[in-house]
Amino acid sequence: MKPRLHVAIVTGLSGSGKSTAIHALEDLGYYCIDNLPAALIPRFIELCERSEEMSRAALGVDSRGREFLDELPRALEEVRKSGHRVEVIFLDASDDALVRRFSETRRPHPLSAGSDVAAAIGRERERLAWLREHADRILDTSAYTGHELRAAVHALFSGTEGEHRLRVALVSFGFKYGLPADADVVWDVRFLPNPFYVDDLRPKTGRDQPVAEYVLENPLAQRFLEIAGDYLSFSLPHYEHEGKSYLTIAVGCTGGRHRSVVLVESLARMLQGAQAQVSVRHRDVDR
Repeated sequence: MKPRLHVAIVTGLSGSGKSTAIHALEDLGYYCIDNLPAALIPRFIELCERSEEMSRAALGVDSRGREFLDELPRALEEVRKSGHRVEVIFLDASDDALVRRFSETRRPHPLSAGSDVAAAIGRERERLAWLREHADRILDTSAYTGHELRAAVHALFSGTEGEHRLRVALVSFGFKYGLPADADVVWDVRFLPNPFYVDDLRPKTGRDQPVAEYVLENPLAQRFLEIAGDYLSFSLPHYEHEGKSYLTIAVGCTGGRHRSVVLVESLARMLQGAQAQVSVRHRDVDR
């Protein structure tokens, strides 16, 4: 009997990088189709079942054709009942990032209909809110270049076929630039002394050894890591037991360049060898 398929549904806001993500999945060997009407998804999967070589497929879904979008829940449920593994990946980005991207590319927003881009983005957020709520994974692409988004998709989907270990994304960020849209857990480390106010450390980042030593020698940072380690040891097995595939833990300081970077790197080292796939992203370190 042929193993079940892995079906990735890639959706999200226009301008958030859906085409780039689909191309990245194509690089990984996924058979990709963009803008397939939802009603045809079960029929497409039936065709995939007949191929001995096809085990992975990725489908792009966007807000165009609302009548097709409304049929998506029923179509995905039908595919799941057939025994296939379905994951919905929702790409999000801040309004400012989306407006900037449409301005740079000089292409119209698909829902603009004569209105400005900001208003179209608002309408699209409302239209896709239910889909975002039920997504298995939300990926905030606000600070991503195209290359970085490809790398993030590769990190999410390049695991061994059939491997279902929990994937933990550790993200450092600056509160001054807003919360990461894809965060499941947020830890605020602004209570720690800030290297920004040390002249020799200000131009450096948390990836530099002097900054790491400054942050980690503080007993408060050491205690934070103890508490965070206990939380992760306790919670990760339970997240996995409940069937969660992705967990994004965001650690924030004021600007996202020093304290949060050091602590995310430390947490990543703590999780080495844990029963999880761990990735690290420093969203604001180069701002």
